[in-house]
Amino acid sequence: MPTAQILLDSSRTIAPISPLLFSGFAEHMGRCVYEGMYDPASPLADERGFRMDVIQAMRDQGYAAVRYPGGNFLSGYNWLDGVGPKAERPRRRELAWQSTETNEFGTNEFIEWCREVGTAPMLAVNMGTGTIQAAADLVEYCNSPTGTYYADLRAKHGYPEPHNVKYWCVGNEMDGPWQIGHLDAHAYGAKALEAAKMMKWIDPTIETVLCGSSNDMMPTYPEWDRIALEHAWEKVDYLSIHYYAGNRDNDTTSFLASAVAFEKYVDTLEGVLRYVKALKRSEHDVYLSWDEWQVWYKGDAVEGDWAERPHLAEEIYNLEDALVVAQWLNVFLRKSNVLKIACVAQIVNIISWIHTRTDGMLLQSSYYPFKLVSNNARGNALDVLVNAPKIATKRYGDVSALDVSASHDPETGAGAVFIVNRSQTDTLETDLIWQDGAPALREVWQMAGTDPKEFNTWEEPNRLTAQQVDVPAVADGKATFALPPMSFTAILTVAA
Repeated sequence: MPTAQILLDSSRTIAPISPLLFSGFAEHMGRCVYEGMYDPASPLADERGFRMDVIQAMRDQGYAAVRYPGGNFLSGYNWLDGVGPKAERPRRRELAWQSTETNEFGTNEFIEWCREVGTAPMLAVNMGTGTIQAAADLVEYCNSPTGTYYADLRAKHGYPEPHNVKYWCVGNEMDGPWQIGHLDAHAYGAKALEAAKMMKWIDPTIETVLCGSSNDMMPTYPEWDRIALEHAWEKVDYLSIHYYAGNRDNDTTSFLASAVAFEKYVDTLEGVLRYVKALKRSEHDVYLSWDEWQVWYKGDAVEGDWAERPHLAEEIYNLEDALVVAQWLNVFLRKSNVLKIACVAQIVNIISWIHTRTDGMLLQSSYYPFKLVSNNARGNALDVLVNAPKIATKRYGDVSALDVSASHDPETGAGAVFIVNRSQTDTLETDLIWQDGAPALREVWQMAGTDPKEFNTWEEPNRLTAQQVDVPAVADGKATFALPPMSFTAILTVAA
């Protein structure tokens, strides 16, 4: 049996782990909002129409924040369409996804929904058809005390107290020609600066997210990021990055090494941040917000034929997809010095590991790695040393068979180690070595399978879940684990 070593030291830290790394994204696309978050026709909805089974699943995953309302939808959205009496809200042709938007669900419903979940709202303002004035007006509507027009309008709509939304995205994917109101980098950077300036004048406590490149294949990457940052640096707090992974070539070996691409993307943009900060001679820091990420490649429709709630991009996630998601989460921890927000796209139905029908909910494979990491990665991310066999890939060359991250909370003594075995054939006998003294092992959870294409179905919803496995003995600061091929293992510890 091949062998490996993982060496840990709680004093060898990378950075504190931001809870916002475990956040989500909800867009008015397909069935994310309607029939997902909100479905008055479902017996599983409350009196407001909120799907309580979805809310419970999200509570279980521990989402820190949810970004809303888009997405490409955002760049044609007038936020005033989604507030006030529902009977008076307009029906619109929604151009981004060629659907019909009823506007039954809008800003205030979203705020109520977030409070029910126990998550922070992260709102986005329209930089496509929208103006900088409209962006500032939405901040006033959400965050200002009564006494001015838009704050009083919020009170008239039934919400006298401010919503106090802290996180604001200044547009969405404005580098993309597909975007409604697409701008070049200079035009967007100038507009974003003025919007963020007005928004922060309304509420100086907010934090703003600048649109970065939509992916690393854009012809303007990474110049877009540099130019936009040079315009808006002092008025923004995060640079947005988006990335969708896939296995279109059916090359499972390379797909299971996707973390190489994720880390390269972060490294490049961290370099851009450092460059612009030096160029501006600034004392201000800007971090990364990976506010769209997910596996998405199986080709479901993304055009709604002007229907309400069309079925769009409802991906089925299998074992290999779940192992890529687990590696993404490992990258979040390993890059926690610069990466502070991450929003999985999306939270229900649309490219989501939660699928609904009127009378039920299906949890797909990727749900379980996210839940384990989001609920257990606390305190500091650790700089882990891994010695493991190499796997040859077509796309990335030789990569380690093990992809690993770890955390340690100095306040509680709790820790966690998250391991993906990328090998499709070999069980790895792996020594976990604590160089500063071993903790006590509390629990070990594992997801594994023999078929990378295996997935959960409505008829067999528990084919792929995380299961508790036996906890090995710890002796002389070491515990030995047999890590099955194509597996994700979460090792949870407490102070000895």
